[in-house]
Amino acid sequence: MSSLKVENIRAPRGNELTCKGWTQEAAMRMLMNNLDPEVAENPAELVVYGGIGKAARNWESYHAIINELKELENDETLLIQSGKPVGKFRTYENSPRVLIANSNLVPAYANWENFNKLDKEGLMMYGQMTAGSWIYIGAQGILQGTYLSFVEAGKKVFGSPDLTGKFILTGGMGGMSGAQPLAGKMAKAVILVVEVDKKRIERKINERYCDYIYEDLDEALKKVKELTEKGEAASIGLVGNCADVYQEIHDRGIVPDIVTDQTSAHDPRNGYVPSGMTYEEALTLRDEDPEKYEKLSLETIAKHVRAMLALQKAGAETFDYGNNIRHYAKEQGVENAFDFPGFVPAYLRPLFCEGNGPFRWVALSGDPEDIYKTDKLAKEMFSENKVLTNWIDMAQEMVEWQGLPARICWLGYGERHKFALKVNEMVASGEISAPIVFGRDHLDSGSVASPNRETESMKDGSDAVADWPILNALVNTSGGASWVSLHHGGGVGMGYSIHAGQVLVADGTKEAAEKIERVLVSDPGMGVIRHADAGYSRAIEVAEEREVHIPMKK
Repeated sequence: MSSLKVENIRAPRGNELTCKGWTQEAAMRMLMNNLDPEVAENPAELVVYGGIGKAARNWESYHAIINELKELENDETLLIQSGKPVGKFRTYENSPRVLIANSNLVPAYANWENFNKLDKEGLMMYGQMTAGSWIYIGAQGILQGTYLSFVEAGKKVFGSPDLTGKFILTGGMGGMSGAQPLAGKMAKAVILVVEVDKKRIERKINERYCDYIYEDLDEALKKVKELTEKGEAASIGLVGNCADVYQEIHDRGIVPDIVTDQTSAHDPRNGYVPSGMTYEEALTLRDEDPEKYEKLSLETIAKHVRAMLALQKAGAETFDYGNNIRHYAKEQGVENAFDFPGFVPAYLRPLFCEGNGPFRWVALSGDPEDIYKTDKLAKEMFSENKVLTNWIDMAQEMVEWQGLPARICWLGYGERHKFALKVNEMVASGEISAPIVFGRDHLDSGSVASPNRETESMKDGSDAVADWPILNALVNTSGGASWVSLHHGGGVGMGYSIHAGQVLVADGTKEAAEKIERVLVSDPGMGVIRHADAGYSRAIEVAEEREVHIPMKK
């Protein structure tokens, strides 16, 4: 199967079915869209983003999934085990058409060593979050969340969401981290993103996510100084290793206003790159001696975090953007690695208490006009929410489509289902030319247990309780989501997270409307009850205001 011409993978467009129903068609198109060269980091290896986050286990499995979806009846459910189709059973028309479990290991075995062994033997794959659940939409998927994190950091430190004249230093320009340069620019800052792979920066420049590329630190810093003094928002990519560059910036006495990092440090072997060698030399070492590579990678992570801590001590607002870099640094002897917080407890938890999170939708037609119509609807329905309306205006102006046209828009409990119902009506009337797929990141308010990321520093100490994402997957299955996934290790690596995803297809039917009313209430509702249970007053208020039933409400 390796002879497949990967560049030809492109989801069908239009409103003609090639499967036996729109749910199966949507699953097929979204799987293919994940592997579209406009979208995926390395489609030849089935890698979508995040180190080795894959859409299917191997090419044989990919073709088998496509074939099964084409033949799947409207009362059958296809089962996917770590990217491989393993069974099909008759269920109900209201049941999910696909159920997915990726990368899940028994707790005592949940580490990279065991996963890598099983992966090498062809028994598992790493699904990341939206790679193996077929709802990745390119860098836009994390763009608004990154923008909101920068904005909230600005409010906290400078008393204003406007970062004009401010300097953000960060690292990583891959599939997800590649959102950072545009997010910083949207926040009106000058953002310098350090990335070891020059090709990644060039790709983001082509996609209009990044403005400038430099290979020399002096030139990059000169540009940062020039632009911050002008108050001109811009994004700059610097070819280099974060550990070296961050330390050099500190040694020069330069203090950025905000410091973070979004390299693939969650996977020291397949995602992060050690310093002291060229990128090409690192790739060769990874192939020839992966154990040595990982050891050097972990040493570099420790150096990287020490530099971040030094910049924090010098006055920079410093935070972890969810790649578990602090944990690996602490394992390497950086005892104070957790002196800077994660982005969720620092900035986003109040939104999670409202069931708010990274909601997204995709036009199966492939026609951008369908997305623009949904943009218009969102601005009309939520006109009082200026953050949302401003976001849509910026996205329309600055975001290039990757694969099927899509939109990310943070909506909360009571908002998602109302919006989706209106969209479903527009599909039914023909105003929107083909069905719309609604999904979200697994990084959502009630769908994840990740003690070093989404559930870090929970008020009641329940950071590691993984019942919540499992309940989320179960209730979404019960409600009739189009497909449901349960994954392990996304974002932070093996052993550190359990998370669930759901996707709904709005095909204009009465049945779709009924599913929307169930799933898009219970799904964000999980975020409200999860945080209310932990004792967050805002979540308790939302539960009371919006009539979310909690039997033992605090």
